[in-house]
Amino acid sequence: SCGEVSGRGVCQDVVPSNSPVGAQFPFSGIDDRENWPIVFYNRTCQCQGNFMGYNCGECRFGYTGPNCTVRRNMIRKEIFRMTMAEKDKLIAYLNLAKRTISPDYVITTGTYEQMNNGSNPMFADINVYDLFVWLHYYASRDAFLEDGSVWANIDFAHEAPGFLPWHRFFLLLWEREIQKVTGDDNFTIP
Repeated sequence: SCGEVSGRGVCQDVVPSNSPVGAQFPFSGIDDRENWPIVFYNRTCQCQGNFMGYNCGECRFGYTGPNCTVRRNMIRKEIFRMTMAEKDKLIAYLNLAKRTISPDYVITTGTYEQMNNGSNPMFADINVYDLFVWLHYYASRDAFLEDGSVWANIDFAHEAPGFLPWHRFFLLLWEREIQKVTGDDNFTIP
């Protein structure tokens, strides 16, 4: 659950933003991402202190220790200054992520409408590397319209005010997942 017994977090209802999506998206109620994540689940964990994760079982970025109270600074090396051994390790880690099924995450293989309003779940396992390919795709893919057509004039990941914070979180999460796959807590994305 959310770590309620240990005080790490509590379970609560998801409250989607009621802010308009903006003039660049002239539709309403047709895209799974409009009220994310409410179309797929309606309860989530609210983590306390420096805990984070889908079950409040991890430390927030920049913290470590049993109670997530120890501040940890990570230094990312400029890719052009990496040694050949460091580059080889990076490639080996990415290859390992490509061969490792995520123990924590699955992806949706259909739209909410295709899932019959959630009564026909369509999810699949995915490897850690492709999970992040899929996350980026999902945020920036075209919108599927009610009549079966596609509206290509939208990109929620790149043509919206959340561009910088979304990508920052994306890279931090990707780095964390590779650390977990490899067991190397010192790994950083160059």
